[in-house]
Amino acid sequence: MSGLESQTRAWLKASGFAVRDEAMWLEALTHGSTGEMRDYQRLEFLGDRVLGLTIAHWLFAHDNSVEGKMAQRLNALVSKTSCAARAREIGIANHVRMGKQAREDGAQDSDNVLGDIMESLLGANFIDAGFDAAQALIHALWHDALRGAVGQSKHPKSALQEWAAGNRHRPPEYVVTATEGPDHARRYTVRVAVNNVGHVEATANGKQEAETGAAKLFMEKFG
Repeated sequence: MSGLESQTRAWLKASGFAVRDEAMWLEALTHGSTGEMRDYQRLEFLGDRVLGLTIAHWLFAHDNSVEGKMAQRLNALVSKTSCAARAREIGIANHVRMGKQAREDGAQDSDNVLGDIMESLLGANFIDAGFDAAQALIHALWHDALRGAVGQSKHPKSALQEWAAGNRHRPPEYVVTATEGPDHARRYTVRVAVNNVGHVEATANGKQEAETGAAKLFMEKFG
């Protein structure tokens, strides 16, 4: 594994990351399609937990909602979609290290890949600079999302579940009807159905995102 390119090192520092152990930061930006021994997955595992704790702590301190509402916001703020949005804002795609085929398949702009690498960078920052620095960086990157409406409206799946119960229908059933694309850029089509009402389908980069999209479409059509 070679060293960080000078422009990548400069970009990391300009984005607020504390770059000391260059080998670790290279690992944080390395996709499995490169075939290298170490990629971002272990750091992503750690960064996911650092992000979750930081956002949960912020909500506890600044949001006076009941536990269920805070959990709803937490899930939205730490979702793969949310992480990918932050990744796009700081231009992560330009610095991801991945194999030629994966790049040709568009993996560098996949929500799954961008979200994972955003988390891996947070994990690296936690190791290199400590929790306080990682927490401050997350507060900066998620500033607008934390103070905006992300997660404040009811999640589409929850809304559909409650609508079905309120109208004395069976719970909605979600089924994956199709998958396409390579592993690193897999797309899922999910059908959601409510007995004696109807069904709709939605496609997205992740199974959970497809289920959410289907629930939203169902409520728009039948709710």
